[in-house]
Amino acid sequence: MIYQVRHITSYHYLEPVSMCHNLLHLRPRICRDQRCIQTRVQVEPMPRQVHEHQDYFGNPVSAFSIQNPHKVMTIVAEHLVERKHSEGQDVPDMPWEQAREILRSDKSPQNLEAYQFTFPSRYVPLGEELAQYACESFQPARPLIQATLELNQRIFQEFKYDPQATTISTPIRDVLANRKGVCQDFAHLMIGCLRSVGLAARYVSGYLLTTPPPGKEKLVGADATHAWLSAYLPGYGWVDFDPTNNLVPSNKHITLAWGRDYDDISPIKGVILGGGSHSMKVEVTMTPSTLHSEETPSVS
Repeated sequence: MIYQVRHITSYHYLEPVSMCHNLLHLRPRICRDQRCIQTRVQVEPMPRQVHEHQDYFGNPVSAFSIQNPHKVMTIVAEHLVERKHSEGQDVPDMPWEQAREILRSDKSPQNLEAYQFTFPSRYVPLGEELAQYACESFQPARPLIQATLELNQRIFQEFKYDPQATTISTPIRDVLANRKGVCQDFAHLMIGCLRSVGLAARYVSGYLLTTPPPGKEKLVGADATHAWLSAYLPGYGWVDFDPTNNLVPSNKHITLAWGRDYDDISPIKGVILGGGSHSMKVEVTMTPSTLHSEETPSVS
């Protein structure tokens, strides 16, 4: 499936901003089962400097500066992305304790890369409460994939999606206590549960194709960025889980970036001089394209 994505972010400032420096994680990364055919990011006012590079995790990053006074800044990201349905392989039926021991002892490059995702991070501190919640699913000798699928399902069933319940600064222990939040909260929570029992998990940002109610048309700009996570299975690799929707992501999820948590890969991060108070508006539209794979060579 090929998707067209249009992601618009607008900032309106009460006072002029005399200078700003920003980092964007808004370009889809090339990864297994995903190919970025075209991508374009436009900024208004036009930046004086733009630098494209990859961050520590291999995510594409755009860095820019605007040195002209402005009260409005608009960032438009447009992508054409092919998402292939994973054929799937036989997942190792190993107990989760064995997976944890392999992570601790195996010094192969793949395991060392994964091991860094077992530690706490800014938005994912570890704790006994998280380990206790995880252990309802991670019973002794239970296969890792079965336990992780059940944890994914439990978060979906036991927590309420409520955009008013949290902010980015809400601790995950409060999310666990109140059983409310949004996709980034549920991703952080599940990552914290997995890491608290010694397993590796990373945060993933991207887009999810949504379906309008029966009889209704899909509204332009009605979608949003989405967050889920990947868990590491030694001998197999990374497997995605979406606790917000109780899914194992497939060809309806588009990956932008991954890192330890939201702080590593927030879509837009920056500093400004001036501006006073401000408001932000985000519009995302993701639609299937009528193009076919053979008509769309990859961009370099």
